[in-house]
Amino acid sequence: MEKILDKLTNMGIDFGIKLLICIIVLIVGSRLINMLTKFLRKEHRFSKLDPGVKGFLVSFISIALKVLLFVTILSILGVPMTSLVTIIGSAAVAIGLALQGGLSNLAGGLMILIFRPFKVGNFIEAEGKSGTVESISLFYTTIHTIENIVVQIPNGTLSNTLIINYSAMEKRMVNEIISVSYNSDIEKVKKVITDVIKSIDYLLEEEPIFVRLKTHNTSSIDFTARFWVKTENYWNAYFDFMEKVRIALKKNNIEIPYTQMDVHIKK
Repeated sequence: MEKILDKLTNMGIDFGIKLLICIIVLIVGSRLINMLTKFLRKEHRFSKLDPGVKGFLVSFISIALKVLLFVTILSILGVPMTSLVTIIGSAAVAIGLALQGGLSNLAGGLMILIFRPFKVGNFIEAEGKSGTVESISLFYTTIHTIENIVVQIPNGTLSNTLIINYSAMEKRMVNEIISVSYNSDIEKVKKVITDVIKSIDYLLEEEPIFVRLKTHNTSSIDFTARFWVKTENYWNAYFDFMEKVRIALKKNNIEIPYTQMDVHIKK
């Protein structure tokens, strides 16, 4: 009986020592991983990397190190490596089946970083939401809308949906339809619209201006007005044009039509 008690006491002491070591390794390891993660985020050598790629890599390294820390702790506790590999393999299969969506998001994140349909700082539209890309993580892409709302879209969804990237090109065309009444002089309308375009502060003068009659509509004739601006100036140029063209048409007595119906009554 004494031998059994001694053996149990020794086993308890041995396990207690291992448990204490595990706690120390966990605390020190966690702090080192956090320090390394912060260091990598601030490291100037990675400044040339795309912010999305950088964020993805840092997240991946952090998760990989945490898994390694977990395996190290189990090893210190005396769990046999062969059993550990079997457990991890079984757990991986079970987790894979349970988290198919998560794995899809991870694969989607890799696809986004490889093919780069957008990057951090771009203004995009996807899944009915539009905004500026703030970050691309392992599983989600975060965008900031113009209404100051933060939206997280799963990477798996983004990799399989239509994405409109409004910031991909350095310049962008303002392409609008201006409707006037049928009794308007075509050449006069073209000149008024062209003069308005030339007065826009953000106009890229080296690019062509296009103003032509497009459609004979039900109650109006429609003109297409096209001009180029830098992408970052698009909305300012758009609103300036829409306001100025309305004022210019009114000043030149060019009627802007509205939907109407003529009714003829026979007596």
